[in-house]
Amino acid sequence: MTFEPEELGQSKADLSETLRAMRRRARRTQVWLAQRCNMSQTKLSNIETGRVTPGLVDVELILRALDASAEIVAEVSTLARLANTEWQSKRASWRRGLEKRQSELAGLEAEAVTLRYFLPAMVTGLLATPEYIRASLGHAPVDISKTVAKKLERQSVLHDAGKRFTFLLTEQAVRWAVVPRPAMTAQIDHLASLSHLPNVRIGVLPLGTALGRGPMNTFTVYDQRLATVETFTGRIVFQDARDISEHLRVFTQYERCALFNQEARDLLSSWSTQYRS
Repeated sequence: MTFEPEELGQSKADLSETLRAMRRRARRTQVWLAQRCNMSQTKLSNIETGRVTPGLVDVELILRALDASAEIVAEVSTLARLANTEWQSKRASWRRGLEKRQSELAGLEAEAVTLRYFLPAMVTGLLATPEYIRASLGHAPVDISKTVAKKLERQSVLHDAGKRFTFLLTEQAVRWAVVPRPAMTAQIDHLASLSHLPNVRIGVLPLGTALGRGPMNTFTVYDQRLATVETFTGRIVFQDARDISEHLRVFTQYERCALFNQEARDLLSSWSTQYRS
């Protein structure tokens, strides 16, 4: 599915208006349609007024009940997919202040129980040393001091025994020289140290691992309710169950091929040693 970022906000209003108009054209009441879709009339009303964004399953139920044509089903399903997708540009984050984005991430981490991170390019902030964090933010045209502090503050969530974290890092992500060699040694050793936490799994995917699917993007999945995908210019937030399921499926494929525990620590140690020499 392709889209323009400006389409995403308008799609929610378009979806609610389209579904309401379809029901009226079919000369059906909200009570009738809600019963056919096994949902409350209140929920249907909230969908039609835009207060609630329906998932694809809800939309399919409504379209089926209204006996929509295949062409209409395809059009409205695309609209529903867009409505369940959010674009957050980096320029907007810079204008608001990068530390506000860190507060939003802390909120997502606080709500989630099972968190999965796929990291094909760089180490994420939760696993990074202070020097690595500062260097990774060097391209931002704003003051980063508050953001660095917030990132370090967020790391305390790794010690929450009620949560489960799985981080998958490619060899490139671990070895990409964001900082000078001595600092890279410290960063890699830090990864090995964190891998001993009982609720944190750190898996590595060394070069040469046979994988049929290339590592396209950095992404994070929070429980089974939300997935975020990073790009150079921003991030996409997926809330539709099908998009989340696809990212979970891809994550599982990589997870099966990753090295964990002592195997991962041995590999990390060898990479750290190379930066010492």
